[in-house]
Amino acid sequence: MWKIWLEMDEETRQKVAKNAKVAGIVMMLLGLIGILFPGLMSLATIFFVGWLLLLGGMMSGYFTWMTDKNDWLGWLKAFILVATALFIIVKPLPGIAAVGLLLAIYFLFDAFGNTALAFTMKPAKGWWLWLVNGVFSLILSFIFLVGWPFSSLYLVGLFVGISLFIDGIVLMTLGNYLKSGKE
Repeated sequence: MWKIWLEMDEETRQKVAKNAKVAGIVMMLLGLIGILFPGLMSLATIFFVGWLLLLGGMMSGYFTWMTDKNDWLGWLKAFILVATALFIIVKPLPGIAAVGLLLAIYFLFDAFGNTALAFTMKPAKGWWLWLVNGVFSLILSFIFLVGWPFSSLYLVGLFVGISLFIDGIVLMTLGNYLKSGKE
């Protein structure tokens, strides 16, 4: 799987290794901030989502303007994206609650999927890992749902922080792996 990284020339591989380590450190620091200050990370996450929606709405409107000015569905899409983005940017707390509910639903579906996969694979070696994953996803879903919407304020930021921290570890590992050049 990692062979693609080893097939690049030495100079490029060293640059990628250095940049992966720098990005890993930055992501680990951001993740640590998110873990220590989950409310702040929740707000940062929802503002990021809001600005992405605003950019997407503006691009959708521009695309509709350039291709077919009479396409009312294109204008409706652009309007809904921009209106949702402005609502999220101006009033972030309902947006955080909505993201928390979406995460709860995701973990609930993930729990059912992993549990079904575990019982489908049951005679195979390691089937119980899928079952454990399903149980943990179910627990995470209930953690979100029990305190919703108030728990979303810190849970969204905490989960984003944990994810960023783990992604940073992976990037640091990739950087060390590329620097060593070993298979």
